[in-house]
Amino acid sequence: MSKLVLSMNGAVQGEYELNQERLSIGRKPDNDIPIDNLAVSGKHAVVITILDDSFLEDLGSTNGSYLNGKLVKKHVLKDGDIISIGKHELKYVNELATEDEDDFEKTMIITPGSASAAVKTAKAAEKAVRAVTSATATAASGGRMPLGRLMVLNGPIAGKELALTKALITLGVPEVQVAVISRRPQGYFLTHIDSDGDGKRYPVVNGEPIGAKAYQLKGNDLIELAGIKMEFSSA
Repeated sequence: MSKLVLSMNGAVQGEYELNQERLSIGRKPDNDIPIDNLAVSGKHAVVITILDDSFLEDLGSTNGSYLNGKLVKKHVLKDGDIISIGKHELKYVNELATEDEDDFEKTMIITPGSASAAVKTAKAAEKAVRAVTSATATAASGGRMPLGRLMVLNGPIAGKELALTKALITLGVPEVQVAVISRRPQGYFLTHIDSDGDGKRYPVVNGEPIGAKAYQLKGNDLIELAGIKMEFSSA
């Protein structure tokens, strides 16, 4: 199981297993990882874990969150990464973590009005559609769960179908609203990752916000995310 090792000036102060979807870090004692230091905000950051991978998200902290010395807002974690918060460090330990961000499906659904982004998204959609045939054949022969798909209903690529062929697929617009769809043995799950403002503007499914917990998708669910509407199906 993955974990975070908390230290300061090389002295280890604790180890925390990432055995829940959201693990909060901050100065307030009700955080999952409380750090009693004035350089740390009350609710400083959160680590979101889905399957074998984790994301670091800064919660608008005063002094920011650094990953391997670089200021970040939201970033996928790799084994050995060092998160710096104030004078403290958190080492991410997970030998099963994805080694390269390029291993994640780059399926970013962009809001209308950005032509260059629309072209980039359309290419990602076409790549996903090309993978449908082989993925469907593999699923049929291997007895796996039915392949999930998203049909985009509005925006610059309305009518495009995205095949959910990977274990983890990112959707949304960075710094606006981001979520992921994860493929698990029980089915496909939609999980909120990031949003603007106070972080509480969750993705909407069938007219209702899904909240902070993972939502298991069902056939014909209507998803609204970052101004884009999509329909989920599996067959």
